[in-house]
Amino acid sequence: MPELPDIEAYLAALQPRVVHRPLLSATLGSPFLLRTVEPPLSALHTREVQAVRRIGKRIVFDFPGELHLVLHLMIAGRLHWKDKGPAKGGKKALLVLAFPNGVLSLTEAGTMRRASLHLVRGAAALAQFDRGGLEVLDTSLDAFASRVRSENHTLKRTLTDPRLLSGIGNAYSDEILHRARLSPMLLTARIADEEMRRLHRATVEVLVEWRDRLVAEARLAFPEQVTAFRPEMAVHGRYGLPCPVCRAPVQRIRYASNETNYCATCQTGGRLLADRSLSRLLKEDWPRSLEELDELTIRTRSGS
Repeated sequence: MPELPDIEAYLAALQPRVVHRPLLSATLGSPFLLRTVEPPLSALHTREVQAVRRIGKRIVFDFPGELHLVLHLMIAGRLHWKDKGPAKGGKKALLVLAFPNGVLSLTEAGTMRRASLHLVRGAAALAQFDRGGLEVLDTSLDAFASRVRSENHTLKRTLTDPRLLSGIGNAYSDEILHRARLSPMLLTARIADEEMRRLHRATVEVLVEWRDRLVAEARLAFPEQVTAFRPEMAVHGRYGLPCPVCRAPVQRIRYASNETNYCATCQTGGRLLADRSLSRLLKEDWPRSLEELDELTIRTRSGS
């Protein structure tokens, strides 16, 4: 799923291409993408895009008349840009937005259709898409610490909970925790002040570094290959490969179709989480989601 750095890269690429340009047409390739009925998409025709911005992991196109087109790419949704030419996005396009200077299209890999599009009017209607998570890059250490400690969860779940922190998902949470040298299974109720300072610093550093890197690339060419797996990452998607800090093999915890990657040497004092503290869960009781993994970790450490 595109996260804060990826969404910011899309915005950097979209801003010079669509802002202050009229939307000539909006064509749906799938009726299931659009989740609203009123106003209709036709209400946007010939209106200029006033701005593009981010709400959490969503991309918002602002139009005159307080109209807002809200796109959530979910896990497999990706945007593509074609300069000029006919208003076509290919057979797989779920959405095609035609502008005088080019065509923006949306595709979604796989058979699951999770990406969503909403067209709403007014600030109140737009506010429903704000899950309430803190924008970490604009947040002090004290505010960050207060939000992290507001609920007792594992650090992995806390970082990826949009109600707590905005724009962070599976990929960058792995990178943040590795940079902070903290276990993904550490409970927020047990995090020490120094560990909190490291977590806050690592969160800001990782998001800023990747945002700046991806935005710089997006200013050269439209980001067609947005992915959560990049060779420059320290641990995410690098199971079995050497940690760039200590050279120990990167470990993983699997849940459902996802996994958490971490370095045992750098983050858990050499302890293999899945093989030891959670080894009894490796068979039929293995958690099916991050939430279940979080709850099982809390029960295990509380002795219940």
